[in-house]
Amino acid sequence: MVPAIDTLEEYGEPRLIAEQGVAARVAAISEPVLVGMGYRLVRVKISGVDGCTVQIMAERPDGTMTVEDCERLSRALSPVLDVADPIDRAYRLELSSPGLDRPLVRRSDFQRFAGHRLKVEMAIAIDGRRRFRGVLLGVDGAAARVRHDDAVPGQPNEVLLPIEEMAEAKLVLTDALIAESLRRGKAAERAARRQHGQNAEHRAAGRRETEARPNHVQPTPVDEWDGTKNEGE
Repeated sequence: MVPAIDTLEEYGEPRLIAEQGVAARVAAISEPVLVGMGYRLVRVKISGVDGCTVQIMAERPDGTMTVEDCERLSRALSPVLDVADPIDRAYRLELSSPGLDRPLVRRSDFQRFAGHRLKVEMAIAIDGRRRFRGVLLGVDGAAARVRHDDAVPGQPNEVLLPIEEMAEAKLVLTDALIAESLRRGKAAERAARRQHGQNAEHRAAGRRETEARPNHVQPTPVDEWDGTKNEGE
């Protein structure tokens, strides 16, 4: 099972594959907002879809991202981007999860998804080639170890690709990746149900404690009487 990211060190881990140009400016503006709200930036992509679309991929530290998360981040980022105005034309802001065939941008991403298939495009060629496709075997220092599909006969079929020299790295959608995602989703649902049950128990215990607590009744004030009879009695 793919492990969750659950340490502060991993949470603050920098991206090794980042954007250029206008997308980099959008990322620089957006990332502090995301981090302040407990999320991690995955990627910013600007495309000509619907005139101009600014897509911001984000995730929680455990790798999850819900529709509610996207809506919350969109509400927070829209006014920030409006003020900073990094794009010189009208655009549509789109917040999304990384998806199954997600980009890999941090060293820990290449560790977490070892065993799955990926495709890589290098910014700097390795042995005269820029594109590689194969099985991610893990991380070796600052490089990803990949068993690529089209190795030359008689040559090693494994290659080390420096992560910081990659232009893009993405998982390839496979049955194994889908099955892994389903297992993670079911595990997240079970954890949410357990947490909901624990919260309900705590609320019930609080109510029982309040109901069991004795009521403190204040005595009713009584006028003092000194025993002297009124005249005429």
